[in-house]
Amino acid sequence: MDKCSFCGRTKKEANLLIAGLEGHICDHCIEQAHNIMTEELGGRSSFNLDSIKLRKPDEIKNFLDQYVIGQDRAKKILSVAVYNHYKRLMQKTDSDDVEIEKSNIILVGKTGTGKTLLARTIARMLHVPFTIVDATVLTEAGYVGEDIESLLTRLLQNADYDVKAAEKGIVFIDELDKIARKGDNPSITRDVSGEGVQQGLLKLLEGAVVNVPPQGGRKHPEQKMIPVDTRNILFICGGAFEGIEQKIAHRLNTTVVGYTASRSRDHYDKDDLLKYIAPQDLRAYGLIPEIIGRLPVLTHLSPLDPRALRAILTEPKNAITKQYVKLFAMDGIKLAFTPEVLDYIVDKAVEFKLGARGLRAICEAIMMDAMFELPSGDVKEFTVTTEYASNKLERVDMKVLKAS
Repeated sequence: MDKCSFCGRTKKEANLLIAGLEGHICDHCIEQAHNIMTEELGGRSSFNLDSIKLRKPDEIKNFLDQYVIGQDRAKKILSVAVYNHYKRLMQKTDSDDVEIEKSNIILVGKTGTGKTLLARTIARMLHVPFTIVDATVLTEAGYVGEDIESLLTRLLQNADYDVKAAEKGIVFIDELDKIARKGDNPSITRDVSGEGVQQGLLKLLEGAVVNVPPQGGRKHPEQKMIPVDTRNILFICGGAFEGIEQKIAHRLNTTVVGYTASRSRDHYDKDDLLKYIAPQDLRAYGLIPEIIGRLPVLTHLSPLDPRALRAILTEPKNAITKQYVKLFAMDGIKLAFTPEVLDYIVDKAVEFKLGARGLRAICEAIMMDAMFELPSGDVKEFTVTTEYASNKLERVDMKVLKAS
């Protein structure tokens, strides 16, 4: 007579008896095994969201200061928004019916000013699932490209498919400006990677239960879906919004270039018009009003001046030069940079308008030969000088660095 190989129940005593190659297992033992698995593996999730220690806004900003140079106003606004968001998640259900709405964030600033770094550092501090999505690859359903839901697939994957952890994670949507409507008026032709994508993002930003394909790609009827509730996911959007200064200048009734502005308007900082950005400027640029409404926290990141770029090279905890020093130390080599070569690297980043992101590319071009040759040699000390850096950069096509 067939019986469970674990507990001995017969087929009549069990609701279900599953046969294997050399034995059987009943439904009772399957349930017990599942409970044991849940207990044993449940605590091993890399994200224990119940133990999040939420820091106060000034503590969040102090943490950001260790990794991100400058951008004090953006860090202050971001710290308050993140604090309020996770405080909202931790609140007990009250009887006063006051529901705190989610405050998604939009960061406007040129390439290399620190938008992605700010979002990544926040996620590192909170230890929550985090993913970066490029908005330019998203298209409407039915067109070549990625479904909008695919950004949640990446979040799920980064959360080790822990749905509850993913539902309290952070999604950074980069290049949001690239899905702006192509003109101020709705187009009669299809804009499959513009306004249509904005409409699709609305559902995610405002909060909804979305069926997500676990492996990404296009959805199809046979595929098993994972429901993900986006109400508590914090969305941070970023974009360069090239040319939005003209929209801001038009609203302020001033000009970006020239001397035609009246003296009464001279108090506007024409070199950094982004500081005056307002929601109506985003609408004029091509974002639909509904999506602007779902991104209530708007802040800008100012262009980095040479002083800030110099600080980025040496001051943060994971500063670029500190990383190279550590890499060489692993090979028993003491590495040093002269102050003059640091100024030279900054000058090149400013000259070619590469921003903070370009500092890494320039350093990599300078250090590549040394990283290739020195580990195999007998050198124990190596100092990077301006002469050495200049010699190495002369052999590099700066167009390649711009594209990196």
